Amino acid sequence: MTATAIRVLLVDDDPLVRSGLRVMLDGHALPGDGTGPVRRIEVVGDAGDGDEVPAAVAAGRPHVVLMDLRMRRVDGVAATREVTSRPDAPTVVVLTTFDADEHVVRALRAGASGFLLKDAAPEGIVEAVRAAADGDAVLSPAITRRLIGIVRGDGDGAGPVDRRRAARARLDRLADRERDVAEAVARGGSNADIAAELHMSVATVKSYVSRLLRELGLDNRVQIALLVRDAAD
Repeated sequence: MTATAIRVLLVDDDPLVRSGLRVMLDGHALPGDGTGPVRRIEVVGDAGDGDEVPAAVAAGRPHVVLMDLRMRRVDGVAATREVTSRPDAPTVVVLTTFDADEHVVRALRAGASGFLLKDAAPEGIVEAVRAAADGDAVLSPAITRRLIGIVRGDGDGAGPVDRRRAARARLDRLADRERDVAEAVARGGSNADIAAELHMSVATVKSYVSRLLRELGLDNRVQIALLVRDAAD
């Protein structure tokens, strides 16, 4: 059966981290359901600082970027913002040694689709790459809940009352079923989880998520989750 590749770019200022991730990921075959081509992970390049990322993305055309946050010249938040603003942008997953701190929230608001701890088990890192390539958020419900406590203190300039009012106004424009999907996304559900909960097909959930991103002017489903949390707080 023909294999298809999920192209991955590694961004970290520690060459040992990049090397370890490359060994872990490059050529790794992902289990399939027997109905489609086998998928494998292909590491198409790496970068040691944020200012190297644009050229590396242009050269490797990755589907997924694993992005370090703290780098010497250009940090991961700025690099994420630049990458996700491009047409046909890759999915960015933040790599961090810190569990749900304010820098992670800033990266999520900049367009990252989730985050991953650097000490995660190898199978967890592989699964995160698969989820990111498939359009699922790389955030567990528990992590989503921990983000709530710091989401209003991430320095975006808006006070809590203004942020809550603005978030509620945006969500009020949604139809009831769209709101149901947005709230399920905020609870950390995958497409399959939401489909089961709301009695939809996975394809219908994906269609609703795409519509929400378009109507709300957001980049990814993590930002949907943060918007819903802002409205509720």
